Amino acid sequence: MSSFSIPLTGLEASSTALNTIANNLSNMNTTAFKSQDVTFSDLFYQQIGSNGAGDPLQVGAGTQVGSTETDFSQGSISETGNATDVALNGNGFFVVQNGGQTEYTRDGDFTLSATGALTTQSGQQVMGYPVVDGAVDTNAPLTAIQIPVGQVEQPAATSTMSITANLDASDAAGTVVPAQITVYDSLGVSHVATVDFTAQGNGVWDYSISLPSGDATGGTNLTGTLQFDANGNLTSPAANVSGIQFTGLSDGASNLNITWDLYGSNNEPTITQVASADAVSATNQNGYASGEYSGFTIDSDGVLSAEFSNGQTTPVGQLALANVTNEQGLTISAGNNYQTTLASGSASVGVAGSAGLGTMEDEALEQSNVDISTEFSDLIVAQQAFEASSKAITTFDTVSQETINMIH
Repeated sequence: MSSFSIPLTGLEASSTALNTIANNLSNMNTTAFKSQDVTFSDLFYQQIGSNGAGDPLQVGAGTQVGSTETDFSQGSISETGNATDVALNGNGFFVVQNGGQTEYTRDGDFTLSATGALTTQSGQQVMGYPVVDGAVDTNAPLTAIQIPVGQVEQPAATSTMSITANLDASDAAGTVVPAQITVYDSLGVSHVATVDFTAQGNGVWDYSISLPSGDATGGTNLTGTLQFDANGNLTSPAANVSGIQFTGLSDGASNLNITWDLYGSNNEPTITQVASADAVSATNQNGYASGEYSGFTIDSDGVLSAEFSNGQTTPVGQLALANVTNEQGLTISAGNNYQTTLASGSASVGVAGSAGLGTMEDEALEQSNVDISTEFSDLIVAQQAFEASSKAITTFDTVSQETINMIH
């Protein structure tokens, strides 16, 4: 009987609404959870005749769930201080993979496995772009992000050095101005190199480069001459000094080959000669000792950089982001993940800050966008709709009983 079937559809639809609201409220504290909303639509109508004017007489058959729409609006971002936490601010989804199944999530509550793999809390691998020859290659296929936990970064021998200094133009001939700079050999052992500048007069300074006694048995191109013009500008050498070499290092390291950068990136000399106090204001070189892994950071573009105890940082990958044409077409899977469908369209993958994708915030998490006041208001409406349908059924039951009693 339609008198019972129609309110039953109302009970079923209202029950779905109540379940959805309950699910929203239970996930208020779920990282990056997106709330859902249920909308109803009426069922088909049965035509039972027409009136005198020919207008159709139709009776409805009840209601049904028309759609369950997900609210993909941005949740608030909360700082956590945990390096493995990443908040996505703007459009897009993180790309994760479990075996051969690729899924997408807004939940950046990641963790590190014992082997250094960056994973979701449920163990899915976080995907990104690999590092090739020291730089992120965004044209390469996505790969699981791996952090070098427990690893040691190999040392790098000094190959370039520079000294920023002024040599006093009023210094008498024979005045020696020393400058010291720490350099590293191929084993990562540090050596304090001394560059002695000796005034010769008329804008001419000789220099000699040395290591502490016993550090090396020989060397080449360790001496030379600097020439300054009347304005105190270096004129000779006109280029950087290459071929500086220390041989026979006592620790067994390879020969130390260094280029002295007398000119900066703007081609301005790093050493001047004016009538001011002798001063070495800065030294720089590109070598470093070995270092143990100490942590990692993630910048707003999603680039992960490992940090080592020697002060060096090395990129290890870049988190990938994905987006789809129709977010409502995504299916929700366990673990706060989404999967693409024909309705959503295939995912387009890129990097943060490009192609309409959002940016990332390290040591932070996106919160649920559930609005408790809205959910409680919807709860009252759904409850009243459920009770009304229930009341209709009990009323029809009473009418049926009265009809049966009349027959008897």
